[in-house]
Amino acid sequence: MSEESNKLGPISAVGIVSSLTKIPDGFYVVTQTTDGSDADLWKDGLFKSKVTRYLCFSRKTEPEVVVDMKLIDIKDPLPESFTLVQETLDKKEAAMRKRRLCVKMSTREAAETAVCDIQITAKSKFQLVNYTCVGEINNMGIWYRMGDVPRSRSSQQTRSAPKTDALYSTISKIAISRPQYQQENSGIYTMSALDDVPFMVSEKFHVKPQQVKKKKKTILRIR
Repeated sequence: MSEESNKLGPISAVGIVSSLTKIPDGFYVVTQTTDGSDADLWKDGLFKSKVTRYLCFSRKTEPEVVVDMKLIDIKDPLPESFTLVQETLDKKEAAMRKRRLCVKMSTREAAETAVCDIQITAKSKFQLVNYTCVGEINNMGIWYRMGDVPRSRSSQQTRSAPKTDALYSTISKIAISRPQYQQENSGIYTMSALDDVPFMVSEKFHVKPQQVKKKKKTILRIR
């Protein structure tokens, strides 16, 4: 991911509003296309309409983030794991009339990357670098950009905890497998270089029972 993408926080919500005077708190509204035209998603090219629809999004820190977006036809089935943006956030009216906007959510902890920016272009032939096109509506294209999901210190510590536990477990096993010796006076645990080394008596020092009897008899005669 580019540095510019990483500076933008992950988007946690995507919606549609019908009026620019009733924007929910914490939401950014895409009112213009990249070339400065009106980004109304409801307007008709031939007739003026009093109905307007503008795409908006929020970067508030929430448990979930947006990881994918799709623009489908009304008759198309909803893609698996996607949620339909069905109503406007301000008036609870139909969000779109020709197409439907869908978003895919994921928990913040599970997502490595997420949608971090959304732009609308006026011409379908115009492409944005490092952006992915969701689809077209009213001769306008909806594009999104991905970025890394920043990790909090608590989540990083949680992820590193299993490794630490494994290290402690290994150390414990090593400590248990090694014999420990304690001095009676000082209470200090010590281990000599000859510990765990088996000792055996040479065979030449072994005395057979018959030899022992002969030696006893010799001693008796002398007496």
